[in-house]
Parts: sequence; structure tokens; C-alpha cells
Amino acid sequence: MLKRLEQLTRQGRLRPLDYQFAKFVAMSLAGGGDQAQSNLVTFIAALTSYELGQGHVCLPLSKFDIQRAFGLTPEQNAQLQQGLPEVGLWQDALSQSVAVSDGGQPTPLVMDSQRVYLSRYWQFEQLVASHLKRSSNSTTLSAKDIDIMAAKLDELFARNYRFLFQALHKLSQAGEANTAQARQYEVCDKLDIVASEALDWQAIDSVLVAAEHISDLDALDALVPNAACMNWQKVAAAVALTRQFAVISGGPGTGKTTTVAKLLAALVTQSLQSEALDENGQPRLPDIKLVAPTGKAAARLTESIGAAVDSLAVEKVVKDNIPTQSSTLHRLLGSIPNRVAFRHNRENPLHLDVLVVDEASMVDLPMMARLLDALPPNAKLILLGDRDQLASVEAGAVLGDICAFADQGYSQQQSQLLGQLTGFQFPVQLQSLGVVADSLCMLRKSYRFHAQSGIGQLAKAINAGRPQQVDRVWQQGFKDIHLYPLTSDSYQSMVNMSVTFYRDYLDAIYERCPPAEVLKAFSKVRLLCALREGDFGVVGLNQRIERGLARLGKIAPDEETWYVGRPVMISQNDHGLGLYNGDIGIAMKDSEPDPQTGEYRTRVFFEMPDGSIRGVLPSRLPEHETVYAMTIHKSQGSEFADTLMVLPSEFSPLLTRELTYTGITRAKEKLYLFASPDIVNRSVKLRTERASGLAELLS
Repeated sequence: MLKRLEQLTRQGRLRPLDYQFAKFVAMSLAGGGDQAQSNLVTFIAALTSYELGQGHVCLPLSKFDIQRAFGLTPEQNAQLQQGLPEVGLWQDALSQSVAVSDGGQPTPLVMDSQRVYLSRYWQFEQLVASHLKRSSNSTTLSAKDIDIMAAKLDELFARNYRFLFQALHKLSQAGEANTAQARQYEVCDKLDIVASEALDWQAIDSVLVAAEHISDLDALDALVPNAACMNWQKVAAAVALTRQFAVISGGPGTGKTTTVAKLLAALVTQSLQSEALDENGQPRLPDIKLVAPTGKAAARLTESIGAAVDSLAVEKVVKDNIPTQSSTLHRLLGSIPNRVAFRHNRENPLHLDVLVVDEASMVDLPMMARLLDALPPNAKLILLGDRDQLASVEAGAVLGDICAFADQGYSQQQSQLLGQLTGFQFPVQLQSLGVVADSLCMLRKSYRFHAQSGIGQLAKAINAGRPQQVDRVWQQGFKDIHLYPLTSDSYQSMVNMSVTFYRDYLDAIYERCPPAEVLKAFSKVRLLCALREGDFGVVGLNQRIERGLARLGKIAPDEETWYVGRPVMISQNDHGLGLYNGDIGIAMKDSEPDPQTGEYRTRVFFEMPDGSIRGVLPSRLPEHETVYAMTIHKSQGSEFADTLMVLPSEFSPLLTRELTYTGITRAKEKLYLFASPDIVNRSVKLRTERASGLAELLS
């Protein structure tokens, strides 16, 4: 068996790591008796390790197709499995091996419900499931708490008729489009109406037609009661107030950050009005921390949460106690150089009351397990993210597994409580719900991508998995999306377009703009690739863009590796420097000469999670690469005003619905997609599925 696995490794079908793990298991079984059983366990060890490398937490015995996974012919597959028990007997054979247990004993492999795990990953999954179950219980709220919170939510999520008034004004200017039906659509859209059939539309339309000022629309308060509406941002805040653990998920522009800012304001208000006092006799305010998986995502969260808090119409004391600085998960947990473990764990928990984790779809199973293990017993955890995005680069799809229960609705008890807090009416669910269902809320309305937005319509069609709908979106003539079928001409146009876009940040360097402005200019555009290698991959396109900029005299890469303007992305964590995988910096000259040599030294400037700028000598940087082009995976947690995206000319299993959706939704204003329509449509049909037992544990 080891010889067969070694051959697969030489062919590049198995990783050397997978083979070495199988070899370790085989050695532990040497002289143990049944050779067929030992061969099977060795084989399963290699497959389980291989699946982990593909992002799967476990090996599902009943679903795994060995022939397809390794691209084998039927003859090769038969030769590989020669001498092994029949597939139907694998579970019994594995359960009798000393290298396999149910998790009760320390063994290399664990088998649980026809799923085989590496022992450590089974433990991670169990830890995450047990914590989420434990923290999914309802928070105890008194009648006074409910009244306070309901009043605060009404205040924070008060109806704003400004957008409706603006929409009505546009309709009146449009002439023929100003119909009762058009006005009704705008009312339903702007006021989040879900029960339109119960309203007196004749009376409502009379108010709309007569309104000359925004204040004239206040008459709608009586005609459109809260019970007929459903503001999902308000619901999300209410869910998080009622649970120790909550998830707020939604696509770009659905207002996740705005929602969490208002939620934190409600929590601070609740503490200010509670009877709990600190040692100085003052109200005990919650210790709130904000984190994200990467430095770039943390910097974005710092910027967006700061803007959201500034816009809140709340007392100064409330604003002052909402943090606007975010950090990375590694920094929060306390990274230890050259070690996987963190300073904070179960024995040394974090010091906080509320933790908000942004871009939670990027958090893999091991990191989530370590985070939950380090939380204090009574801490509130709020996960923000887009469940439809790519799963984490490493194993697991924790947010996706949790959000599998998002469409089940709420239990009778939770529906009643949410109704008291929001004034909305929730349908009573008679079915049995997953234990985390009452802790979830999906934001369904995008405030960035409106009906005239091609990016929003395209993302919606891709998520629905409907290629024909995707084709219709391209045909509607939206101004913010552009499709270029791949040809040699369009390929060169893509390179030329990228070169043109990147001139802006280089001009900012030569105009001696501060590093912060240069980094901001660079972050406005990016070329995203599905692959790393080849003509359509990151490596090849970075070289072509570099050559194009050099021909224009914008950069001089031939003179030195660290030319002025070189953008790089960190690919290896350096806890000492505070630089992490995915952080982006640009090489620039110091603004002041070196006091000893009189020369202007080159440094690579990075934006840190707190918004500050740090310059690092190139010689001190950890592993890195040039980043005019980057993979879609690496772009998670970022947004670019102008986004170019290229898919390869031939279809690959890497091209999935989640990958395409993630790439397209990085575009904030304009998307330029270079791809064959057929390749796009095939990717829309293919969903990413990661093997895991977490959803079953939470069901």
C-alpha cells in the first residue's frame, strides 16, 4: 500500500505530507495482525490527510469518489484498491483498528458517523459545536430591559423618509413614470413593507401626491404600521441583543457595519441604564473588541465602523464607549513566534465582554476553535460575514455550516421576543429548528447595489445558480458591468487597462503625496485572477503589467528589485512586525534622508489595522510577492472601486459559484470581466461543498 501511495505522490496526486502521514500510521500498525485491515487504515489515513489539504475537515466514507478525486482510470483505481475490503465493509474494518477511535482515546484517526477525521480536527469541530450550542441560549431580559431596548431600537432604526421623498421627486420629474403603481413600489422598497395587501393604498397615495416637504410624509406613520414592515437590520440587532452568540450575514452593501454600530450603541445604552456598577460606583460599561482575520480587513473595519459611529444620533457618552479601532485575530489572541498556540486560551481567557468578528467567512475551523476556547464564559460573540463568499483558505466552512439554518425562521419564543423588541410580526415555525437558528439573521436588502446596479443584479443571479439569468443581466446594458469574451485582443486590452489604472498611484508617488494617500490610490483598483500560474494567473499577469508600466517610464524594475512603486503582498505571518498574510504595502523613498548616510532609504509602507502607516525596510520583510494582480481568494475582505477580473480559457473545478461571486462582489463601482460566457455559466452551476460534520452537530 505504501508503494502505491508513493507512486501517487510522485505523480502529484497526493502531497508528500499525505504520504508521510500514511507512512506514520502504517508504522504504528506494523506487526498488528490483519494485513488487509492495516492496508485499509493506511490508505484511509492518506485520503483523510489529502482531503484536509483540499479544505475538507473530514473524509466522508459514503460520498468520497477515489477515482474522480485522483483522476484515475478504472484500471488504475482497481489496482490502487487491490486487496482492500469491499467499500461496504470499510467502516467495520476501521472501527476495529487500534489507529482509529470514536474520539475517546488518543489515536491518529477518529471515525464519527461514517466520517473519518484527523484526531485534532475532530476535536476542533467538537469544541466549536459544543461552544455554539452552549452560547445559543437566550439572554435573560426583564420586562424593563425589553422596554428599554425596544425604545432604543426604535430610536436607532427610526424611519427616515428622506430616501422615499427623493424617490418621489425623481418620479415626478420622470413624467409618465409617475404612476400610482410606481409610487407604491417606492413605498414598499424604502419602508421595507412585507404585508402590502393589508394597507390602505388609496390613503397612502393621497399623502404621497400631496407631499411637498419631507415632513409631510410623517402622516405615513399611522397608515403604514411597523407590523406591516420588516427592517432586517433592526431584526439583526434585536437577535444579537437576545443571544450570547449571534451571526449577522449579508452581501455587500447590506449594512452589516451600520447594523453592528447601532447594536453596540444599544448595548452601551443598556449598560448605562442598568443597575450594575463598577468599583467606583459608575455604570459598568461593556469591554468591546473588534477584530478581522487579516490586516486589510481589520483596516477596512476600522474605517467603516468609525464612519458608522460618527453618523449615529446618540449621546456623546454612548459614542465614546463604542470602539472604532479593530485588530487582527492573531493580535487579539496573542501570537507566539514559531508556535501554533496563542497566549490566550481556556486557561488564560481574553479580557472582554463583547467580541465582533468581521469577515467571518474567512475564519477556518482551527482558528475558530482557538478563538472560542479563549472567550470568557459570559462573553457575547457576534460574527459578521457573507455566507455566500468563498470559504476559508484552510480547512472548514464554519460560517457556511452555521448559516445552513438561516432560512428556518425563529422559534415561537424567539419570534415573540423579537416582535416585542422590533414591533414586527414573525411567522411561527412549527418545525424543529437547529440549535443556532434563533441566533441568526440574514440581511436581505442591498443599499449599495440598487435596481440600476449591474453588479448587484449579477451577484444575485450568480447566487441563484441560474446561468440564463446571468446572461439576461449582461444583456440589460448596465453601465457598471462590462464583459469581454476572451481573445488575444481582449487579453492585451486587459493588460493595457490595468496599466492605465495603476498610473494613478504611481503619479501620487512622484507628486510626493503621503504614503497613506498612495496606498489609498493603489487600493482603488485591482486585477483578480482565479489561478496563480499560467497566462491567466497571478504570476504571468504581474510580469506583463510590470513590463507595461516600465515601458511608460512609471517604474524601473530592471534597475533594482525594490523599485519605487513596487506593490507587494505579505504571504507569511510575522508577529514581531505585526504583518500578516494578505497585508499589502508599497515601496517608496523616505521623506527625510538618513542622518548617517544622507541618502533617502527605500521602505515598504503598510496601512496597519488601526489606520496608522508603518514603513519597513525591504530586508526585514517576511515572504512576499508582487501584487498588481492577486487571486480572488486573497482579495476577500477587500473592495476596489474598479475591479478587473479574469477567468481562464479552459474550465477547471476551481471555478465555482462562490469564487465567481466573491470576485464580482469585490467591485464597488465598476466591474470589467474578461472571460468566456460559457466558462462563467459553468462556474455558476458548480457549488463548493466542504465535507464537515459541524452542521449535523448543530442540527
